[in-house]
Amino acid sequence: MVASLENDISADGFPGASPGTSPAHPGWPAALKVRPSRIERAATRFVNSGFVRWRERCNRVCGPGQTAASDPEPRTHPSPKEKSPGLRSEKIGDSLRRSRHVPPDRSFIRRLDLTSLQLFMAAGELGSIGRAAEQESLANSAASKRISDLEDAVGTPLFYRRARGVELTPAGQTLLHHARAVQFNLERMQADLSDYAEGVRGHVRVHATISAIVQFLPEDLAAFAEHHREVRIDLSEHLSADVVRAVREGHCDLGICHLPAEAGDLALRAYRQDRLVLAVPSGHALARLARVAFADTLDFDHLGLHSNSSINLAMSRAAHEAGRPLRLRMQVTGLDALCRMVQSGLGIGLVPDRAFELLAPMGGLEAVPLTDAWALRELQLVARDFATLPATARLLAEHLGAQVRTAP
Repeated sequence: MVASLENDISADGFPGASPGTSPAHPGWPAALKVRPSRIERAATRFVNSGFVRWRERCNRVCGPGQTAASDPEPRTHPSPKEKSPGLRSEKIGDSLRRSRHVPPDRSFIRRLDLTSLQLFMAAGELGSIGRAAEQESLANSAASKRISDLEDAVGTPLFYRRARGVELTPAGQTLLHHARAVQFNLERMQADLSDYAEGVRGHVRVHATISAIVQFLPEDLAAFAEHHREVRIDLSEHLSADVVRAVREGHCDLGICHLPAEAGDLALRAYRQDRLVLAVPSGHALARLARVAFADTLDFDHLGLHSNSSINLAMSRAAHEAGRPLRLRMQVTGLDALCRMVQSGLGIGLVPDRAFELLAPMGGLEAVPLTDAWALRELQLVARDFATLPATARLLAEHLGAQVRTAP
């Protein structure tokens, strides 16, 4: 087969041309042969070089002994024993497929740059690439080129071009959302790194519930900071379920919360205990009781915190078990606001005992302990793995774990 192809290449170097004919005009006499153009000569070189490379691949796959001279004539029909193409053909096909293989593009982030993202955000917010270019101190042509390159990188248009400006496409709105998140994270990274320039040697991210923040963390964190002034602590308030999710997804190093049921895959350490009490206005019918069951309070209007807070979930669960509705009149976002509402006579509400002690000096309030077992709650330290925490986070976890106390 290789030999036959070699024979087809004429002295003029064009496959398929017979001696004495023109490669540009097959069948014409040699006397009428026309000098080939540059395009024809380039095509001839391309075909010849491709044939040579193909023959080299055949030699590599089939072995050095299978040259053009020793290559057997191809069979028109396979023998009865051959139920599939020959092994040599399969090897040649595999070799050619490997030579054409292009690795997948994993460099999307390399085709983006922060200047183009900043320009894109400005154009999306201003509705004009020209005004965005002016704001970012770029020439209009350079700004247009950057936007076009960004659209090429993401593979879809980001703007609708209008006569009086531009408007974000759905893809552009999605990119704007992510670009803002990137900008926020970069600004936060800059702030975190600037702390190290000022002498900070560690950074711990903590998410905690409002109960932990109000009752225990101010004193505990102050004691830690007194001995580790070079460590910066970022504290954020969240609901218990959100604390667990943040720890699991790596958005914080440590979590402090009343443990929900879905936290079974995380590492836990005991931190503190608290007990829920019923806050009532002075002179209320329940104020003179030494203790009360939560079911006996369902005849009165209640005030609550966020719908998904651990206290509200416990109240709803207890009312359901008692087979009675929970008369939830108002919801607020903080324990101090709840106590102020109770003080004003708008209802009664559950608060942790330590928080009530801190807020009671505002006056006009009484605390009635609950007899229900669920009123005693455990605050837990939560981490993905305490052993693999950064050194400063481990120090804080050990310090907080040493503060374990039992509620009275």
